[in-house]
Amino acid sequence: MKNVLLLVHDDEGQEARLQAALDLTRALAGHLSCIDVSLMPVFVGDYYSGYYGGACEAQLLADERAREGDNKSRLTERLANEDVPWDWDDTTSTIAEAVLDRALLADIVVLNRRLDKGAMPDMADAASRILMHARVPVLAMPAGARGLGTDRALVAWDGHASSAATLRACVPLLARARQVDILMVRDREERLPPDEAARYLSRYGIHADIRIVPGGETPVDRVILAEAQGLGSDYVVMGAYGRGRLREAFGGVTRRMLAGAPLPLVLGH
Repeated sequence: MKNVLLLVHDDEGQEARLQAALDLTRALAGHLSCIDVSLMPVFVGDYYSGYYGGACEAQLLADERAREGDNKSRLTERLANEDVPWDWDDTTSTIAEAVLDRALLADIVVLNRRLDKGAMPDMADAASRILMHARVPVLAMPAGARGLGTDRALVAWDGHASSAATLRACVPLLARARQVDILMVRDREERLPPDEAARYLSRYGIHADIRIVPGGETPVDRVILAEAQGLGSDYVVMGAYGRGRLREAFGGVTRRMLAGAPLPLVLGH
């Protein structure tokens, strides 16, 4: 896990993404790749405004590129004074398309789980699309976060393929933690028990504690967040979505975590 891909765009979540990406790159002794996305404008006109709509769309795109040009100048000046190797790429696209194109040779992608103010860009939708199609973990940051702690990790384990794949991909990150807790919320659908996950991690020198909580009326996402808060976890690692009944049940957990989790999420599919 050496190649960290950072979404760059001038919005309220950018500082959280940047600080987390820098912390992550340092922790992993990795390389930071920045993809600066100028968003294609969405223009809604009426039947008679085709020409004017096109002219307006061109102006909106020019304004967006100018803003991102200024954004690039500010951030590259900052990055020049940071202690991580980095590179930069500019593109005009949607967030999901741009990130998915570059994620083919990334080890982890840094996004926001959503933005708290305003409707654009729709970061929650972009994060969901990227999670569904990328084959690398996504670090989804709260927009107001400042930095990523790596001392305490909580692994939300359900024993299914997405959990296992995310756990395997995150071994280099988990190896940096002083404390790793594996949490299972007991239900009738778990497959591999959490002690199998702990045994797997132990072969990498990661000695995790196991916590099993009985399933009940409380939604799983609330249980995960309550346990994370009680343990003082810096971030949560979990599989995202799934198939069949699991996608319907755990997919709802993923959506709710993306909507409201107050701490960083490392999600994989």
